[in-house]
Amino acid sequence: MSKRIWVPLWGLGLMGCALQAQADGVDTLRAFVKDVQSGRGAFTQVVTSPDGKRVRKSSGSLEFQRPNKFRFTYQLPVEQVIVGDGQKVWLWDADLNQVTVKPMSQAMGSTPAALLAGGSLEKDFVLKNVAASSTSAAAATSPGSQQRDASIEWVEALPRTKDGQFQSVRVGFRGPNLAALEILDSFGQRSRLDFAQFESKVTLPAARFQFTPPQGADVLNQP
Repeated sequence: MSKRIWVPLWGLGLMGCALQAQADGVDTLRAFVKDVQSGRGAFTQVVTSPDGKRVRKSSGSLEFQRPNKFRFTYQLPVEQVIVGDGQKVWLWDADLNQVTVKPMSQAMGSTPAALLAGGSLEKDFVLKNVAASSTSAAAATSPGSQQRDASIEWVEALPRTKDGQFQSVRVGFRGPNLAALEILDSFGQRSRLDFAQFESKVTLPAARFQFTPPQGADVLNQP
């Protein structure tokens, strides 16, 4: 059985200047959620164990369209696809040829995917800014990460519901553009996705957010 690399999907000086800088980060995330109705981009992902010693790397692409439609495609090292069609979330593991299906209402909620494709930002999350000098263990494993992070404005989103699968998610922006996501799950595992060639407000075919299980795949429906 292969190792799973996907993460539950289901984003300072004088005191006055510091306060202004802090306000800008949260406002950037709010504007992103309000104004960016669709987007796509490639990403690399680094997953770090709670002790910081074990690292897994993967790559893939993301597409989303509000409300509640998204597609994560992992290409390396294992092919996996996660699709939210607005009603259900589908997870296909190509190695096992297995599909897991969950209702959207259970799979989204206060999850990282809800930050990108959902529409209840203030209802589901408590937002706060992160100091520019803060670099996580996941970021530190990547060459040149500190230099890249210097240009990123971070916002932390804490789920209002405390019984979910993750503790926090950080969203990073370069200007108005999505640059990175960093997720700390309930087990202390940290996952960071760095985006490249991210495009916002793009027209995406409806078929990108539809999923039909491959022939012969085992389909597991979760209530």
